[in-house]
Amino acid sequence: MTSGSSGAAKAVRLSYANLDANARSIADYLELSPTDRAALVLPLHYSYGLSVLNSHLVAGGSILFPGVSVMSSDFPGIIADGGCTNLAGVPYSYELLERARFRAADLKALRMMTVAGGKLSPDLIALYRDHMLARGGRFFVMYGQTEATARIAFVPPESLSDTEERIGIAIPGGGLSLIDDEGQTIRQPGTPGELVYRGPNVMMGYGTRRCDLARGAELQALNTGEIAVSDEQGFFRIVGRKSRFAKIAGLRIGFDVMERVLERAGIAAAVLGDDRGLHAYVTDAGTTESARRVLVEASRLPANLVFVAARPNLPRLLSGKVDYACLDRERLKTPTETRSETEGVLGAYRRVFYPIAVGRNDSFVSLGGDSLRYLQLVMELERLGVGLPDGWQHLRIAELGSRKGPMPGKCRELGGFPTDLLLRAMAILLVVIHHETLWPIPGGSGVMMLLVGFSLARFQSRHFLGGRLRQALRPAIDVLVPYVLIVAAYAVAWQTIPWASITLSGNFGYAEPERHEMVPYLYWFIEAYAQTVLVFSLVFLVPAMRRLALSHGFAFSVGLLGFAVAARMVIPLFIDIGNRQIFAIYWVYHIAVFGWCAGFADNTARRLALTGLAAVVLGYLAFWESVWFGTTIKYLIVFGALLALLYLPRIPLPAMAGRVVVLIAVSAFPIYLFHRFVPELLMAPFAHALPAPVFQVLAIGGGIAAGIIAGKALVGVRSLRGRFGAGRQPQLRSA
Repeated sequence: MTSGSSGAAKAVRLSYANLDANARSIADYLELSPTDRAALVLPLHYSYGLSVLNSHLVAGGSILFPGVSVMSSDFPGIIADGGCTNLAGVPYSYELLERARFRAADLKALRMMTVAGGKLSPDLIALYRDHMLARGGRFFVMYGQTEATARIAFVPPESLSDTEERIGIAIPGGGLSLIDDEGQTIRQPGTPGELVYRGPNVMMGYGTRRCDLARGAELQALNTGEIAVSDEQGFFRIVGRKSRFAKIAGLRIGFDVMERVLERAGIAAAVLGDDRGLHAYVTDAGTTESARRVLVEASRLPANLVFVAARPNLPRLLSGKVDYACLDRERLKTPTETRSETEGVLGAYRRVFYPIAVGRNDSFVSLGGDSLRYLQLVMELERLGVGLPDGWQHLRIAELGSRKGPMPGKCRELGGFPTDLLLRAMAILLVVIHHETLWPIPGGSGVMMLLVGFSLARFQSRHFLGGRLRQALRPAIDVLVPYVLIVAAYAVAWQTIPWASITLSGNFGYAEPERHEMVPYLYWFIEAYAQTVLVFSLVFLVPAMRRLALSHGFAFSVGLLGFAVAARMVIPLFIDIGNRQIFAIYWVYHIAVFGWCAGFADNTARRLALTGLAAVVLGYLAFWESVWFGTTIKYLIVFGALLALLYLPRIPLPAMAGRVVVLIAVSAFPIYLFHRFVPELLMAPFAHALPAPVFQVLAIGGGIAAGIIAGKALVGVRSLRGRFGAGRQPQLRSA
């Protein structure tokens, strides 16, 4: 497990090769030999402690477990009697050693001390550097992450300065670089960027369940999440964490930088916060006002946005690091003027994402949001009057909670309305109108299938590419639960079980609704949707496929498109199920893959390439293979929708029209499921009493209304569950 110092701990999957490579690299730069013996005061379930064990054993050395705290008066004598040559600790260990007057102990065999697991103050670094130098020994400052097995960088003892703040150079066999927000390598010294490490000790990936251990390696490089700079000599210095920043009153504030400012002022503190303000916890109540004054001056924030509280001790993890997650929970109990507003946004997220645990630092993307939750959340946030700027899906909940405007409608008028939402609303309207009037406009279901693929790429691709298939399949539940209820209703009415629909295979042409073997043909789309998600899951079940998709996303997607198009052309030559083939998965899967490819077409060249492929494939299906005018219209509509996704991501809409579109779009699946109940059940007694045009208008409007009502009922059930489930969020389990 990671240390969890800045949030929830994560399980890291490490291979034998990771452990072996990192142990040998550490043994190399520390110059370990069989004569070395380390005093291990760190827990073995902590990656630093484990690396001390492995690096000494791989060098033929040995380990002594003192069995007492470093604060114990017996500690120096125990490691001296044990013949320890090396001592490894975290920054907190060195603070404790100083309190215990460790440097005054007579430890003739001790030749090396190392520190990692956090930032040791420059004063203590200089103190122990000089202490070990006077003894003819060496003091190593190191940096690492559990995700890199343990060690990533070190500062050679002879290079330690009097005011050392660097993490040093990469360990043997590894490499360090910096990238900007666009992922481009930074080569200019002094320019900050995210620290990226490459080496054989980079983890295989994260894991959440026991079965994840069967997955192969999924990473070639580790984005550390640290913001760093390099100097002319190639040494790196960390200036903060990406997650340890907040934009407050328009200023980007680094919490680690603020801690260093306080440290230089002689104030021990932990700093955190969010868009509402900067919060600091000091260990000396007498420094509260001075700490606030220092922070106001250093951050240039208004004084009313800086909060300081005294705390006798800072909570710490087993690794000795400050437990910022604990402090953040404590901070949230402190009332502020905007607390209720943020809780409203947080509550909306919790209702939509129930039963997934949601925190203020989560975002829609980090929670693994999907297209249905996207639409439901838009409705919830509109109700709260929260402004939704471009890219809001990536904003933390705390950031959204502070927004008082522009209102959603104005935001859409200025920035445009998301095209995929408009297409979803138009597609379901085409479906409802086509089913009622039989006009030759059968493109609605095709556009919906295109949006299925686009939504999978946009919201679920991270789960697919990471092998987290359970999370990837979760959105299908929101569609299949009401579908199962409909199938159950037919089963009760027919007094028999429509097994073809139960198994989601009625669209393969072997069952008939007339024989009560499946529900009406109308529901073929739900079956094709489930099969599409299943096919994507099977593709990404193969580790080699995931690795290929991770390294060549768009090229892999085009290859998958080639497979889907080949299936569309070839399978009908061998399988004859008559006109019902238009419902089969192999007949429509390529449309979903076009949508998937659109989600990965992130530059002009890729968009043009996909446009060309679509023109050839969909043009052939529309004009060459087509035997009916409606088919031509269908593929032309799908092609137009694809072009809109590629080249027109947002469309200007008035506020009122936007609300109507969102209402219909969020209810698209419920409308599809329930719209035919209105003309075939509720309006059946009036079929002959009303003129055909009037009946059709009422049937279309009533079908849309029925779907919207059903959709709101489903959201209401989820909200009710979320409200009663508050405080009972599921915890990480091993299997």
